[in-house]
Amino acid sequence: TYMLPSEDAVAIGPLLQQRFGLPFWQIATTATDANRFALRVARTITGREKILVFNGCYHGSVDETMVRLVDGRPANRPGLTGEFRDLTRTTDVIEFNDVPALEAVLRDKDIACVITEPVLTNSCMVLPDPGFHEALRRLTRAAGTLLLIDETHTISTGPGGYTGRHGLEPDLFVLGKPIAGGVPASVWGMSEDVATRYADYIRTKEPGYSGMGTTLSANPLQFAAMRATLEEVMTDENYSHMDHLARRLDAGLTAVIDRYHLPWHVVRVGARVEFICAPGPLRNGGEAETAHAPALEAAIHVALVNRGVLIAPFHNMMLISPATSATQVNRLITAFGAVAARLAA
Repeated sequence: TYMLPSEDAVAIGPLLQQRFGLPFWQIATTATDANRFALRVARTITGREKILVFNGCYHGSVDETMVRLVDGRPANRPGLTGEFRDLTRTTDVIEFNDVPALEAVLRDKDIACVITEPVLTNSCMVLPDPGFHEALRRLTRAAGTLLLIDETHTISTGPGGYTGRHGLEPDLFVLGKPIAGGVPASVWGMSEDVATRYADYIRTKEPGYSGMGTTLSANPLQFAAMRATLEEVMTDENYSHMDHLARRLDAGLTAVIDRYHLPWHVVRVGARVEFICAPGPLRNGGEAETAHAPALEAAIHVALVNRGVLIAPFHNMMLISPATSATQVNRLITAFGAVAARLAA
């Protein structure tokens, strides 16, 4: 790391702005870091301490997001290690798609930021209800609350992510995992208004440690990998290929489920496809949690492996890549059909 700019760094800013719409960008090493830094900015410029998350969310290992609903009440996640603070003092949590609850929690105008994925993805996938994102944006603006969209999992939607495809207007934007093609890197973007307000704040402070950034963040390898990924991998052509095969996979899995009258359903977000061993659609994180069938899912995974197909070892999520072929998709559908036939017999 040189802690100096490079030609790739100069190129990255316009590429990110053109793709995602926000004019100002910073680099981190993981999406966890990027989310943490973006939340710090949100708290700084609003002067508010509290944030809001949705039950069942995933934003890496950011401490403040490790909260869930237990019997309808916010609580630290039960499996959280070494955390002695009551995180619910500064983090509210409600169910995804619950507009009345969102209105209620924002009414006091004490929430600095709502951080959310456009689609809940870390458990069983949950799609937004029609009009939910429009309501989320309208209500956050009315409350003076910033909106942070974490696209780390939903970049599968299209070249501009879910944000670009559906016209979301976040104040802050985070993208990790795939942005550098496997090299550890992440980006976080700010709107003109957020960047201006943050710059005004910085001018009131003496130079010093802000608590944001790391030595290896924004190193030349990250910039080179991000530029190559943005220019050569995340192309319209590759997304078209991925979307076509994902639609084929979605339709094929759904046809199998219908053929054997299984009480399951399939959810797709661009190139990301998941079959869920429960009726659908699911509306929130609470429903997603109860939809899991760990023993059944494990048996399906083993049965697929026995038929020459390996899918991700957590729930039933599959991602189509630019290198995925129609033959591979058809093999998966055939194997899934054989497993479903055994289960339905």
